[in-house]
Amino acid sequence: MELPTFKYHPNAYTLEIISEDDIVCECCGAPSPYRYNGPFYTVDEIEDLCPWCIKNGKAAEKFGGDFQDPAAVDGVENESAIVEVSQRTPGFDAIQEANWLAHCDDLCAFVGYANPELVAPILDELMDDIEDSGFDVAEMVKGLKKEALDGYVFQCLHCGKHRIYFDD
Repeated sequence: MELPTFKYHPNAYTLEIISEDDIVCECCGAPSPYRYNGPFYTVDEIEDLCPWCIKNGKAAEKFGGDFQDPAAVDGVENESAIVEVSQRTPGFDAIQEANWLAHCDDLCAFVGYANPELVAPILDELMDDIEDSGFDVAEMVKGLKKEALDGYVFQCLHCGKHRIYFDD
């Protein structure tokens, strides 16, 4: 069976938010060679979910949960994108509650955790978000170059612009 892909989280496998691990999925009851390792906000304590039950929305439906708080997304009117991210897209771990960024009136794709390798080639694109963060820009840039900051990098699916936000 082909692994599902996620429009708003294209790196879920390379970031090991979905990793190779033999489980029995608590949603569909089937054995799976992949386990979801990210947040799932639900009353039940669910530990073993396969990527197929995330992609088809069955996990969110069965357990009444969300992978991303629908209220913690940038201001977009695109309801289908909000549902896609909250109910059919793997989340990502953040120190505070994760915020999903938007651009071009759509939610962006989460591309990874800020580190020098990811940020250096796109630093100029991120300057608006860094300046708007309320932190000292020079310290923020210095921290990004040393992997000292908790930042989350996104990319617009329409124009390709990168965005970043930081846990404080």
